[in-house]
Amino acid sequence: MRKRSGTEVFRITGARQGLAEDVRGRQRRYVISMSIRTLAVIATVALWNVERPVAIVTLVVGTLLPYVAVVIANAGRENAPSLPKTLVTAPPRPVIAPPVRPSGPVVTESGAEATAAETPEN
Repeated sequence: MRKRSGTEVFRITGARQGLAEDVRGRQRRYVISMSIRTLAVIATVALWNVERPVAIVTLVVGTLLPYVAVVIANAGRENAPSLPKTLVTAPPRPVIAPPVRPSGPVVTESGAEATAAETPEN
């Protein structure tokens, strides 16, 4: 089996949750919020003549909770800044070093000896 170089490799941990799962989670949060609101409205009616300050607090909660629930439900998909980088880069390939020139006497094509500094570059 050959290794392919230059291909992108993705980590599954960097993937977002599916859209259906995201919508299901938002619906669940909205239903929980509306259930709490319903309990607050029932508590307001039950406590109105018994404990008026508590009834007023539950009335305020029952009034403000729908707005908060809608804002939370429509907040959008999650951001995942803390997840690892999704692209794993391949390690760099080693570079072949240039040849080392000898430092002693060098024999040229004409047969004469010269030092490495006197030889012409190719």
